[in-house]
Amino acid sequence: MAYFRRTGVTTFDPTEHVGGAWRTDEQHVAPSLGLLAHLVETDRDERGRSDLAVTRLSYDIWGTYPLREVDTRLTVLRAGRTVELVEAELTCGDRRAITVRAWLAQTSDTTALAGGAPPPVTGPQETPAWDPATVWPGGFIESIDVRRALVEPGRGTVWVRTDHALVEDEDASPLARAAGLLDAANGMSVRAHPREVAFPNLDLTAHLHRSPRGDWVGLDTTVTFGPTGAGLTQAVVHDEHGAVGALAQSLVVRPI
Repeated sequence: MAYFRRTGVTTFDPTEHVGGAWRTDEQHVAPSLGLLAHLVETDRDERGRSDLAVTRLSYDIWGTYPLREVDTRLTVLRAGRTVELVEAELTCGDRRAITVRAWLAQTSDTTALAGGAPPPVTGPQETPAWDPATVWPGGFIESIDVRRALVEPGRGTVWVRTDHALVEDEDASPLARAAGLLDAANGMSVRAHPREVAFPNLDLTAHLHRSPRGDWVGLDTTVTFGPTGAGLTQAVVHDEHGAVGALAQSLVVRPI
């Protein structure tokens, strides 16, 4: 079980588990976000820079794209001894679909200085199971295991994990696997039912103060709809050991 199968040096075929939620004949962006993070880390390791850790992933989503083969491209925009900026792009057919710019920083031992992280949230084992298929269709939604504690519409804590590999027969890091689940923030603690209101996100930016560990990704989420058609999803990102960072997604809000 995997989201993609490699078909060439830079090309990948999506499986049925990538099926979208807004439209099931399109790709859900979540696995693609994980795929691009995986390629950033793979390229880093191949260049002998495993001393660098990803500290920011900033994705721009250029539009929808069908369940067809995708191509990828990676460029080191700013090489350096202690920090690097890397850009990766995913295209489908002749259309650009997603671009990510990733900052990587050299790791060092700052244990004595660590502090200031948000408090932990109730863990996945103590959070009630929830079936996202009651709200969303699609292969990706069917592929994830969700725990949810909803405080009110648009506010709640969600834990997400998957047994599916990002790429068939390839090992991906916990960071890349987590990146492939981050987009769930905008769909698991909704303010309005997606059959009544559309609220797709144009982007996703995640800042990390440490790399995630384990399979579960926790999203302590707040969704805001503004008065002029814009919205914002924000979440503190957790693993089972505590907070690892934060994310934000800009939304386009349209009544259906």
